[in-house]
Amino acid sequence: MVLAQLGGSISRALQQMSNATIIDEKVLNECLNEITRALLQADVQFKLVRDMSTNIKKIVNLEDLAAGHNKRRIIQQAVYNELCKILDPGKPAYTLKKGKPSVVMFVGLQGAGKTTTCTKYAYHHQKRGWKPALVCADTFRAGAFDQLKQNATKAKIPFYGSYTESDPVKIAVDGVETFKKENCDLIIVDTSGRHKQEAALFEEMRQVSEATKPDLVIFVMDSSIGQAAFDQAQAFRQSVAVGAVIVTKMDGHAKGGGALSAVAATKSPVIFIGTGEHMDEFEVFDVKPFVSRLLGMGDLSGLVNKIQDVVPMDQQPELLQKLSEGHFTLRIMYEQFQNMLKMGPLGQVFSMLPGFSAEMMPQGREKESQAKFKRYMTMMDSMTDEELDSTNPKILTESRIMRIARGSGRLVHEVMEMLEEYKRLAKIFSKMKGLKIPKKGDMSSLSRNMNAQNMSKVLPPQMLKQIGGMGGLQNLMKQMGSAKDMMGMFGGGGGE
Repeated sequence: MVLAQLGGSISRALQQMSNATIIDEKVLNECLNEITRALLQADVQFKLVRDMSTNIKKIVNLEDLAAGHNKRRIIQQAVYNELCKILDPGKPAYTLKKGKPSVVMFVGLQGAGKTTTCTKYAYHHQKRGWKPALVCADTFRAGAFDQLKQNATKAKIPFYGSYTESDPVKIAVDGVETFKKENCDLIIVDTSGRHKQEAALFEEMRQVSEATKPDLVIFVMDSSIGQAAFDQAQAFRQSVAVGAVIVTKMDGHAKGGGALSAVAATKSPVIFIGTGEHMDEFEVFDVKPFVSRLLGMGDLSGLVNKIQDVVPMDQQPELLQKLSEGHFTLRIMYEQFQNMLKMGPLGQVFSMLPGFSAEMMPQGREKESQAKFKRYMTMMDSMTDEELDSTNPKILTESRIMRIARGSGRLVHEVMEMLEEYKRLAKIFSKMKGLKIPKKGDMSSLSRNMNAQNMSKVLPPQMLKQIGGMGGLQNLMKQMGSAKDMMGMFGGGGGE
């Protein structure tokens, strides 16, 4: 992902500064020059970058800082604050209310990914207990209704449209009325786009807006236009009351940073970013966690939310209890692979861990890992309950392995490879044996166990090396906060 490259460049600049023996004017300037270069390559406006650099130099006055001050921490905090300032529009987005029907209208130019984004937006809310519906009021583009119909069917979301009616206002009104009667609480109206900002597009948008009276108008914008996003967002805001922006195609273009900063300059809040073509490649955009991930500082609250989205709360303590007793079965491995796939792209999950970045997941490796999970799950589907629930891999005799291979349509050596993976993971999780799982609210016993020494035994050697050995792990534990925060990640109590 291109933003991973920007984050990687900024993280490396800060890391090089941290490695310097003495932090003086020269080291600070080199660090700021690297960050400036990375932001300009991402098409962030020159004036914004120059102001950021000047502000950081004012905040980090090396001569005035007393000897006891942690200069590295102060510089990192200043970079973080200034990047937040560039990306923060200064106003919150409209919050939808559950229980009453909300109408959301999507606007934007043709080719920005409006129709796909409508479905992603509906799917995101559906997973969180909403009852969404889609209305195709795009009568200008051939195949628009077919595309929306295909996407909605795949995501199991009700839809409305017409092959014969050519008036977008009538379709929009009929669709909204239909879904209000069906008690849908999120009605999304997809409107026509044009190849450029023209009067006919703005007039049609205004008419649909007046007829449907949307609670929120979302402008969908292609990130590849970079700084030009400022003019485009302004033009749309002057025609209809744009309440929020979704920036798409952030995975494929170097100008993503420029687009985000340009939209923020129009005082329009960005609420989501599209990071790929698939349904789950759609992220909530929140400035502080986003910048935190960009700098390799992680986003633990986002990771907690992801885990809680995919692992039912009642199963989390039970899973920890099994692991603490040394019970790691093929069924547990199957469930964890399932959860990993539900959490979305692995690079995205990786970037939420402090000390890591999405850049660490090599290009192409992500799809390879997901395909491997699915392959292993297919093999485990051909196993009996006895085989899945046993902690003794020796029960899988040669004849059983051959049966599993035939049943899953895989080769014997692939089943052997899957069992080797199970043994490797079982060895890692066996080191959690004896970890006391506290009763809800009692965190003292966990805090005695959850130290860097114990964590270093559980982590694979290459991952430990990646975070900088024991020293890096201790820093990581500090960033993660208390054991209470870590336990909240697994729903083991004590979290808010």
